[in-house]
Amino acid sequence: MVVNTDPKPGRWILPLVILGMVAFTYFFVRELPEATTETTLIGADTTTTDPTSETTDPSSETTVPDPTAAYLDALDQAETELATLAVEMAAVNDGFDADPRTIEISEADDRLVVVADATQALLDSVSALTPPVGLETSHQAIVTALTTANTAATSALEGLRSTDTGALRRAAATAYQDATDEFSTEVANARTAAGATDA
Repeated sequence: MVVNTDPKPGRWILPLVILGMVAFTYFFVRELPEATTETTLIGADTTTTDPTSETTDPSSETTVPDPTAAYLDALDQAETELATLAVEMAAVNDGFDADPRTIEISEADDRLVVVADATQALLDSVSALTPPVGLETSHQAIVTALTTANTAATSALEGLRSTDTGALRRAAATAYQDATDEFSTEVANARTAAGATDA
């Protein structure tokens, strides 16, 4: 029988465990990636702004409230329609005065009736618009110009049907074009007053 000369054989277990832990820690730390000198703060804003990049100047953009935009859109449509009617008025007037005549009186009458009726309808439509606050004066000037065009369209038709030499009809055709130009000017003034700019 072998006699154990060490009266406490378990006392070597703890040093062996510690030695194993030290060795494990050593090899584990060696496998870790090298630390960098840069640190990131949690919650810090890492987005940078290039000072040379283009920025939008809020003052360069004009925002028009929706009711005003709708009003200006209606005026733009009326302006386009009136310009088309003015072209038709001039075409009928010039064709009837041409030598030889390219538009006979019956055709000229029919076409001027269309112009007169369309101008009246346009006047009714624009007059029914409610101008935004601050554009009341501009709106009145717009309606006045369109009223002049409407009167001119009626006068052109009356002149064609009368025994007049044509002076009344020609003057009315000229007045219609002048009123169309004035209408466009007043629409542009309304857009300026509303702070709207063309792109």
